[in-house]
Amino acid sequence: MSFVPHFAIGKTLFLCSVLLPARGIAADIPQVSWPKAHSARQPDAAIERQLDALLAKMTLEQKVAQIVQPEIGYLSVEQMRQYGFGSYLNGGNTAPYGQKQADAKTWLKYADEMYAASVDSSLDGSSIPTLWGTDAMHGHSNVFGATLFPHNIGLGAARDAYLIHRIGQATAKEVAATGIEWMFAPTVAVARDDRWGRTFESYAEDPEIVAAYAGPMVTGIQGENGDDFLRFYHRIATAKHFIGDGGTGNGIDRGDTVTDEQSLRDIHAAGYYKAIAAGVQSVMASFNSWNGKRVHGDHYLLTEVLKQQMGFDGFVISDWNAHKFVDGCDLEQCAAAFNAGVDVMMVPEHFEAFYHNTLRQVKEGVIPTARLDDAVRRFLRAKIRWGVFERGKPSARPESRHPEWFNAPEHRELAREAVRKSLVLLKNNNHILPISAKSRVLIAGDGADNIAKQAGGWSVSWQGTDNTNADFPNATSIYAGLRQQIEAAGGSAELSEDGRYIDKPDVAIVVIGEAPYAEWFGDIQQLEYQHADKRDLVLLQRLKQQNIPVVTVFLSGRPLWVNKELNASDAFVAAWLPGSEGQGIADVLLTDSGGAIQYDFTGKLSFSWPKYDDQYLLNINDKLYDPLFAYGFGLSYADHNAESQALAPLSEMTRAVPPHDSGEQLPLFVRNLAEGMVWALSDSSTKQQAINAPSAVSGDGESLSMQSVNLAYQEDGRKFVWQSRGANATASLKYIRAQALSPAIRDKFLQLKVRLDQAAAADVSIELMCQQTSCLRSGSILPLVSGLALGQWHTLAIPLHCDGAPNRPQVAEDALRLTTKQQFSLAVADIALVKTAAPSALVLDCGQ
Repeated sequence: MSFVPHFAIGKTLFLCSVLLPARGIAADIPQVSWPKAHSARQPDAAIERQLDALLAKMTLEQKVAQIVQPEIGYLSVEQMRQYGFGSYLNGGNTAPYGQKQADAKTWLKYADEMYAASVDSSLDGSSIPTLWGTDAMHGHSNVFGATLFPHNIGLGAARDAYLIHRIGQATAKEVAATGIEWMFAPTVAVARDDRWGRTFESYAEDPEIVAAYAGPMVTGIQGENGDDFLRFYHRIATAKHFIGDGGTGNGIDRGDTVTDEQSLRDIHAAGYYKAIAAGVQSVMASFNSWNGKRVHGDHYLLTEVLKQQMGFDGFVISDWNAHKFVDGCDLEQCAAAFNAGVDVMMVPEHFEAFYHNTLRQVKEGVIPTARLDDAVRRFLRAKIRWGVFERGKPSARPESRHPEWFNAPEHRELAREAVRKSLVLLKNNNHILPISAKSRVLIAGDGADNIAKQAGGWSVSWQGTDNTNADFPNATSIYAGLRQQIEAAGGSAELSEDGRYIDKPDVAIVVIGEAPYAEWFGDIQQLEYQHADKRDLVLLQRLKQQNIPVVTVFLSGRPLWVNKELNASDAFVAAWLPGSEGQGIADVLLTDSGGAIQYDFTGKLSFSWPKYDDQYLLNINDKLYDPLFAYGFGLSYADHNAESQALAPLSEMTRAVPPHDSGEQLPLFVRNLAEGMVWALSDSSTKQQAINAPSAVSGDGESLSMQSVNLAYQEDGRKFVWQSRGANATASLKYIRAQALSPAIRDKFLQLKVRLDQAAAADVSIELMCQQTSCLRSGSILPLVSGLALGQWHTLAIPLHCDGAPNRPQVAEDALRLTTKQQFSLAVADIALVKTAAPSALVLDCGQ
């Protein structure tokens, strides 16, 4: 099939729109028409008869089990055998048997065990096979050793729909090799505010490219509509997140998308029309709200628009615990989301309570039986289309007998091609590029030999922050790819992260950029790159001052304001997040041994590049559109006119106003760590160790452990477990750089939510705003927590204005310390400095 990008969504797809006033916040009536997606899928009478027969035989218990999806970090094989859940998933930080570096065979073994438990009817009376769902975000990205393609933002710059189709096929094959049946991809969000932490999951700021890519990616994953559809290696695809996830205000993940209905349709739904037309079987509902109403609870959007008007005949899956935010719901029950149109509910850890509560709600009529039957029917229809009853256990399927598909050489070559096509050349003064491979090249920057940084989030782990090169055994760093070609041509390559060299180089390639992040941890408030710490700029300027030509390779999940870095570079390449095949950078930057260009730059910006640091909303077709580099910009070696490639010095004046502390609340660990904060663990034998990961153990390997837990959001809390026996161990919330203790801070409370998981066996001290051994406030938390029920969250507030500290510190290195020497377990979340304690807070009085 030939894939030609279709860039006329607004002109061809929505000609029958009716312009009416936008829906008000409280209104739930249609305002514009949503034309039916022209899907090639036709109802299959045989499948519908099979569904009729299945539903007639199923008990209410079996039906409810089909629509509850647990997560493998919490689900046991015995629980699968007991309930027969219709599906399960692995989250971004979870692998089979808790093994982060589990190989493909281990994943397949786990799939077999869960399959066998699901078809065992001895306890639940059901033999309907389960499905395993996974976030294959840019390749089979959760699995150790998989091929990692560039993230979507880079693929958008490639402007190649056929490339996208082939990536879908390759990813499906690698997923098939591990026995998993269902992929939570593609993301078809249209990101509009680059501060959003999921911008890199979006192909473009404009719906044209998103629409052009959605269909080819779905058919790559699922196969063409016809005999190829969902056969052999093809997996079930998921278009996500419906709808408006890329349009939230202030770039806040899971926030509110305030827009009229026509814009919601024309901008944010473009990819769904193409995905539905390609036969996508699953759509994931979005965390965000639309004009104040949570999408997970919006019957108009999920049922009337998506299923009825657009004609989607697959099933709607919820996002991770997203039902919790719907009015009237909590983690353990949500009839409102089911009744709105969610068919399968992702309930990672509270699935047993959710199952029993849902069963009760159906029996009581809170969830109509017809709604339950519709949800089960939609899910089973996709299962039958995939052939779940005929294919047998995962390891016995024909496609699972191809272990060579996992990280196949042809997949790595495809990923390398994608890297080449995704690179965007923003500056090339004096034609510094391409570089002769025979040159003496200094390769600098903390991204040069850092595969975790070039892979970004959703790579082996969720946020990607705790990864090292050892977590990517089959990958090639950017430095390794450059060195290989340079040395093969007779040149020399010297790696120096800080730019210090032995022999003065002919040219320096400096690889810098954002540290890994993923959803909502990656939300930012300022577009200026390294606005607080300009260490990379210092590196570039130092090399320039030594008259060394500088080529900057910028790794990022979004465009950022880098005027200063551009001025300090002779050439500047937006490399986005290229994935596992770093040698694709060398293919374009270097000549071959004979001095000829290997590959030209062909990438074009799919996101407008900001001219000013306060251009938070900068999108093509805006009325006041004033970018530094416009949507579609990208230089090439074919541009022979020197003037066309010369970039004049840019203004380095900043205009953005830093986020203002209103005095009411200063977050330290609210949803995620505030900028400049880090957790640290210490024990009696080892010093403080800063932790840049969701879980860790103190230096002695046993005294104190930390793991992520969920309060309101995924991993927005930390649980600490002390195993000490007579020696102190301390959990600390640290400032990366010591902070001056102003009088304003002394007038506040440090407020936090706590959950007591194990009663204290000894005193537990709390210290606040500490410099070495001096703290602004010290005390014991036992008076507050000793009477708390285990497993429940409570709010504590500790005033900082108490007298009594003999030597008040002038600066704080640690905002919070918790210390004990006996067994104890406590979870914390929502830590902030507040002006007034919450009415429900338990306050640690000054005398305690």
